Amino acid sequence: MKKSLLALAAVCAMTSGAAFAQQAESPWLVRVRAVNLDSTNGDTTGLGLSVNNKVIPELDITYFFTPNIAAELILTYPQKHDVRSSVAGDLGTLKHLPPTLLAQYHFTNFGAFKPYVGAGVNYTRFSNVDILDGAVTVKKNSFGGALQVGFDYALDKNWSLNFDIKKVYLGTKVTGAGVFENTKFKVDPWLVGVGVGYRF
Repeated sequence: MKKSLLALAAVCAMTSGAAFAQQAESPWLVRVRAVNLDSTNGDTTGLGLSVNNKVIPELDITYFFTPNIAAELILTYPQKHDVRSSVAGDLGTLKHLPPTLLAQYHFTNFGAFKPYVGAGVNYTRFSNVDILDGAVTVKKNSFGGALQVGFDYALDKNWSLNFDIKKVYLGTKVTGAGVFENTKFKVDPWLVGVGVGYRF
């Protein structure tokens, strides 16, 4: 009996060690997504400003500190948007680059279905602002919060399908044309994405 218990304990120890080694060797998960950016839009300029909705590509890199705790960096390239006014019509264009860093909690007790939640910060860099032929500009740097919920569905030990929803609080100050001083424009988009992931 004692030998059996010792053998069982040894097997458990080796299994736990193997699982820990596997986790230590595979902390990285990379996903690519197609994301629908749906802006909620709001401003204090009195012009009813808005930017167009669009589908954008997204790359995210996730690092797992433990099987449950991870950090995710979300990237894309600068996105061009048309700027419109409900009063004056088309006003011009701008680009924004919105990298986002999130801390995540992953639930691991649902088999192949792996839901997660996240919260973090978004940094947005506005560029190539061409509104009213340069008469109006926006503050180039913006910081805001970000919330996330989603899930991965494991196809095998490496590949997975992903569905993801994010709310990003994204806004900037509008100045120029002699009337827009310290007015604000908020995009605050919902980002709904589908994609695939690869766990190294």
